[in-house]
Amino acid sequence: MRIRTTVAAVSGGLVLSALAVPAAQADGGGLHKPTAAERFGDSRAAMSAAADVELPVVSNVTVNGGKSIVFGTTGVKTFAVSLTASHSAGIQDAYIDLWHGKDLAHHDGVFAPNEQNATCTAVSATTSNCKLTITVDVGRELYMNTLAGTWHVTAAAIAADEAGSDYWNDFYSTHRVQRLSKLTVNAAPEPVKKGKTITVTGKLTRANWETRKYAGYTAQPVKLQFRKKDSNTYTTVKTIKTNNRGDLKTTVKATVDGFFRWSFAGTSTTPAVNAAGDFVDVK
Repeated sequence: MRIRTTVAAVSGGLVLSALAVPAAQADGGGLHKPTAAERFGDSRAAMSAAADVELPVVSNVTVNGGKSIVFGTTGVKTFAVSLTASHSAGIQDAYIDLWHGKDLAHHDGVFAPNEQNATCTAVSATTSNCKLTITVDVGRELYMNTLAGTWHVTAAAIAADEAGSDYWNDFYSTHRVQRLSKLTVNAAPEPVKKGKTITVTGKLTRANWETRKYAGYTAQPVKLQFRKKDSNTYTTVKTIKTNNRGDLKTTVKATVDGFFRWSFAGTSTTPAVNAAGDFVDVK
């Protein structure tokens, strides 16, 4: 049985309890996250509240290798989560999920692990590294664009002692979930005579989880960059903003052969992206 526990403040201490993960989360998705009543319905809460109970110590919680989790409009993506936990009796199990919302009573997304139990590898008699995976079905679980941004990370660990001492924190850390971005570029005319005007266009779009299409990302600063034919380094020529359709358009003077590209730095909801360079032959 997969175990969930939780933390609550009681007279300056911690109360922790355990229960099985609901079916809605056991399949790796769904919106249900247990209520306080559900989480505190186990007899172990009283034991864990005792001042002399040793609780596991959790550290090194890692989601997707520390990188933002980026989703397009459709498909299924699996990523790894892990933590390190320690207790004098060793570690029995661990748990990690991601959830979105301002608090537990007002959440609108949950990414739960695939496994019933974590794979915990002991590195000493007291410490284990525990791993899980999470699979997200974009079409089912990312149903509105406001889900992009900061998600909470829940981390838990269960000791291998007789009491089953456990630690749970629904607000252990945060992680970014983002809407995939795309960026195009076209420099024309090509070839072009030296000193003549080049028009560089492009479009910045990002995944819309509500329409399942890509739509223009408006009013965003995007850099026009250039690298010479024999160089590996792009330099910024100018910065302009996308229009109300996500379009980009500007002009520059032709000087030497090279590549033009647009470069977007990204936002909290949308990752950075560079367009592939478009070569211009200057005669």
